[in-house]
Amino acid sequence: MILIVGGAGYIGCHVNKLLSENGYETVVFDNLSKGHKEAVQWGKLEVGDLSNISEIETVFKKYSIDVVFNFAALIEAGESVIDPEKFYYNNVVNTLNLLSVMRQNKVNKIIFSSTAATFGIPEYTPIDEKHPQNPINPYGKTKLMIENIFKDYETAYGLQYVVFRYFNACGADKDGIIGEWHEPESHLIPILLQAASGARAYFQLNGTDYPTADGTCIRDYVHVSDLAQAHLLGLKYLENGGINNFYNLGSGSGYSNKQVVEAVKLVTGKDFEVRFGPRREGDPPLLLASSEKIKTELGWEAKYRDINDIVKTAWNWYLKIKK
Repeated sequence: MILIVGGAGYIGCHVNKLLSENGYETVVFDNLSKGHKEAVQWGKLEVGDLSNISEIETVFKKYSIDVVFNFAALIEAGESVIDPEKFYYNNVVNTLNLLSVMRQNKVNKIIFSSTAATFGIPEYTPIDEKHPQNPINPYGKTKLMIENIFKDYETAYGLQYVVFRYFNACGADKDGIIGEWHEPESHLIPILLQAASGARAYFQLNGTDYPTADGTCIRDYVHVSDLAQAHLLGLKYLENGGINNFYNLGSGSGYSNKQVVEAVKLVTGKDFEVRFGPRREGDPPLLLASSEKIKTELGWEAKYRDINDIVKTAWNWYLKIKK
C-alpha cells in the first residue's frame, strides 16, 4: 500500500492517478486545507493533519504501508517571508511527525517533493544537482532543512528516500479529469487562463527590465504528468533497492513570461489586457533545469516541452471546471 500525504493537492492527485493506473493500491492522507476531496478519485481518502500524530498513527494502524509519498507543504514563497513560523511548523515540524510515525511502524521508504527554491539565485544555468543550495526565502529553507534531515535519518535510522526538486510545475491531466486548482490562485498559467476567460479584469506582468531577450523572466515549465511519471520511476527505483538520491525535474526548455502570455492568447483564442508592474524581489532572470541525472539513472525525460501543448491541457481542464 502506498501512502500519499497531500494526495488531494495538485501534484499529489496526478501521482495518485498514475500509481493506480499501474496497479498500486493507494491511500491519501490530507487535511483538505489546500487540496480538494474531488481530486481523490483513486484509492482511499483519510482526512487528517500531520500536526496531529495520533491521526497519522491511525492511518498506519489501519493500512499496511510500504512506501510514503509526501506532497504536503505550504508553497508560497512570498507568504513564507511574511509568516515564516507558519512554514517552519507546517513544512518541517509536520514532516518530523510523519517520519516519527514511519519509524514506529518500521516503514523506511519515502519519496519527497522538494523544490528548485532550495538553490536560490542561480550561479549558473542549467541548474544541476551539484549547484550550491542557498535558498533566499523561508519556503526554500524549509525544503532544504528536510533534505538535510533525510541525510541524518539515513545515517541514524536507515531511511531510504528519493527527493525530487521541481521547477515550475504546470499543465493538467491529458484526460481532463484533474488539474491545477489553488485557492487563491498564485501560479502563472492558471492566472492567465482566468484573465483569458474574463474571471480577471487583467493580468499583471511583474518585471520587464531583466537581462533577457524580451526583458521578462525565463522559467522552466515541467508538465505535471511528466512529474508524475518521475515519481513512478522513483518508486520502482526504491523498490529495486536504489540508493538514496536527489533529482532535479524540469523540461530543460525555458520560456519567458511574455512568451507564456502569448501562448495563452494563442491557445484560448482570447485577448486580454496585460499591465506591467515592477520586479518582484528575489526573482532571478533565468531558472533552467538540467535533468540529465534522472535521464541517465532512471530513464526519465519530459514529454511535454512545447508551451502551447502544456497550455492546451491546462485550458481543457479549466473549461471543464468552469462549466
